[in-house]
Amino acid sequence: MKIPLHYQMSEYDCGPTTMLNAISYLFEVEEIPPEVIRNIMLYSLDCYNDEGRLGEMGTSRSAMMFLCNWLNGFGRLDRIPVSGQYLSGKMVTMSPEGRIVHALRCHGVVVLRVIIDVWHYILVTGVEEDPTGKGDLVFQVFDPYYDADSKEFSGPGIEFVEDHPKEYNKRIARSCFSGNGLYTLGQDEEREAVLLYNGKTELTEEKTIEYYI
Repeated sequence: MKIPLHYQMSEYDCGPTTMLNAISYLFEVEEIPPEVIRNIMLYSLDCYNDEGRLGEMGTSRSAMMFLCNWLNGFGRLDRIPVSGQYLSGKMVTMSPEGRIVHALRCHGVVVLRVIIDVWHYILVTGVEEDPTGKGDLVFQVFDPYYDADSKEFSGPGIEFVEDHPKEYNKRIARSCFSGNGLYTLGQDEEREAVLLYNGKTELTEEKTIEYYI
């Protein structure tokens, strides 16, 4: 059984919420060990604000890298067939030839660090061709920040979606990620993404080879 993806509970927990949504999207409820949920919450929200309050600057990039490595190790224990890759810098691109698009086409998901008003984590669950016929890509995204009026985080290339609660709540054009407005990836040295896969559903070369007689 799959459940709807979740919205964050505070101004700060986009990181753990998005990691949990990634696991929820990839796996059935019955497959998810509670240890995964516990450790995602345990190792995130690790940044202090200027007044020394833990968690009020969200989740660090090092914590996301650690969680990716931990999930890889946990997956090798055969408790849940999860695996991940941590990307940073110029490897984080939404180009058709990039590793993010490749991961999505292989049925993986992407925990992506973007800029809204501040740094923010979102989940990218799919990619499709632009239905307007302009030849660009459109990404299916679940933004964990609840925008009740559908106005605060809106703009050209951003479409709100209400009928796919288990998959995405926005469709965002590729141009947004490389622009200067909402959902931009930022400078090369600031970019970050975590690619996550379910080993049972991931498309690999072995699974997609076709034999011709």
